[in-house]
Amino acid sequence: MSVVKINALTVPAETRPALEQRFAGRAGMVEQADGFEWFELLRPIEGTDTYLVYTRWRSEEDFQKWQSSQAFEEGHRRAAAEAAVNAPAGSGAPAGGADHGGAGGPGYPGGHGGAGAPAATGATLWSFEVVQSAAPGSD
Repeated sequence: MSVVKINALTVPAETRPALEQRFAGRAGMVEQADGFEWFELLRPIEGTDTYLVYTRWRSEEDFQKWQSSQAFEEGHRRAAAEAAVNAPAGSGAPAGGADHGGAGGPGYPGGHGGAGAPAATGATLWSFEVVQSAAPGSD
């Protein structure tokens, strides 16, 4: 049975564009992982500042392998490098704005904000097993 990982990211309005840009830049990073099934970045419409990063995996083991992979590490290195380049001189922002496993979530360099700081101010990882699912045309 598939496993779903949802990273709930608290993202202030002013850093939403940076978060979405970072996720757009990570395209192709996780898609090649063995056991990867699905990815979605869900933007809140109203009443919350929480983005949801939805990934679906063939198994918990596949997800754990991805987290310990070189591609996972490369994604975080890229995000840290981009944040450091975008940080204004003397901003006081931490080098790279790295918050590995936090706002970027497991395997997602998109969580790091522009100007050398994280785009998200908090993150929580939720894990679920798929018990039932449906798709158009399925009975």
